[in-house]
Amino acid sequence: MGFRGPTSRVKPSSRLHRTRLPHFEAGEVPQHVCFRLADSLPQHLLRQWERDLDRLQGAEHQNRRRIDEALDQGHGACWLRLPAIAALVRDAFQYFDGHLYHLHAWVVMPNHVHVLATPLGNHSLSGIVHSWKSYTASHANKMLKRNGKFWHEDYFDRFIRDEDHFVEIVKYIHWNPVKAGLCTDPEDWEWSYCYNRCSRD
Repeated sequence: MGFRGPTSRVKPSSRLHRTRLPHFEAGEVPQHVCFRLADSLPQHLLRQWERDLDRLQGAEHQNRRRIDEALDQGHGACWLRLPAIAALVRDAFQYFDGHLYHLHAWVVMPNHVHVLATPLGNHSLSGIVHSWKSYTASHANKMLKRNGKFWHEDYFDRFIRDEDHFVEIVKYIHWNPVKAGLCTDPEDWEWSYCYNRCSRD
C-alpha cells in the first residue's frame, strides 16, 4: 500500500455526471470516493447548504465538511448498518480488487461509504463507482424487499496529491467509525479494510 501515480496527468472529466459536482478521471492515480444512501441527509439541511453555496465564498469546502459531519450523525434508514447489506457492499469492493482497481482502504458506515482506490488500465473511476452502486443497489433492494432509490445519485471524489495526502486519507477512513461513535478502536469496526486485514493476521 502507498501512493503511486503522477498527479500531473489529472484532468477534469468532460462530463458532470448529471449533477453540479465535477468529477475527475485521473487514470492510475489513487482517488478518495465517498457515496451515500439516498435518504442520508435531511432535505432542510441540503436546502440551506445550497443557498449558502450560491451566496458565500468558500461555501463548497464548508459544505463538504458539513456533509461529512451530518453523515456521521446517522440520518436516514441506515440500511448499511444491517450486516447482510454491509457484507454485500464489502464484497463488491473486494471482488475486482487487483483487476479493475487497486483497493487501498475502505469503510462501510451506516449510511455512507469511503473508498480509497487506484483505477487500473483504462478503467474509469466513474465506471467503477457505477458498477459498485448499481450492483449493490439492485441486490440490497431485493434483500430488503423494497423498491426505489437506494444510493444518492452522485458521489464525491478527490484525487490524491502526494504521499502525505494519501496517509491523511487512509487515517481518515481508518478512524471514521470511531469519530462517528460506532466503536472505540478502528480494528473493532467489522465493516472496514482494517478489521478484515487484522482478522487475517
